[in-house]
Amino acid sequence: MSTGQAGSGDKSAPVKMVTTNTGRILRVTPEDEAARAAAAAAATPAPANVDPARRTDVLFRVRRAEGHELSPWWMIGAFVVTSGLVIALLSWVPYSA
Repeated sequence: MSTGQAGSGDKSAPVKMVTTNTGRILRVTPEDEAARAAAAAAATPAPANVDPARRTDVLFRVRRAEGHELSPWWMIGAFVVTSGLVIALLSWVPYSA
């Protein structure tokens, strides 16, 4: 990012011209910087003791005991059952091979 001063000739508050990595030019006033700093200070961080498996946006995540893992045979069995169900349902489609 590169910065520069606006050269409008008046002696009002300095406006910084900021060029982003994509080439976009932004005008940043001191009021904008103060508002951004106040918003960052007002943002409350998440508590440190929140269990990620208990978040409200997580539906089916389960916290298991240390070292307890799901057997891969469950996934193989689920694949076989799902494939068999799809083949059985497709056999009812008329004019299929």
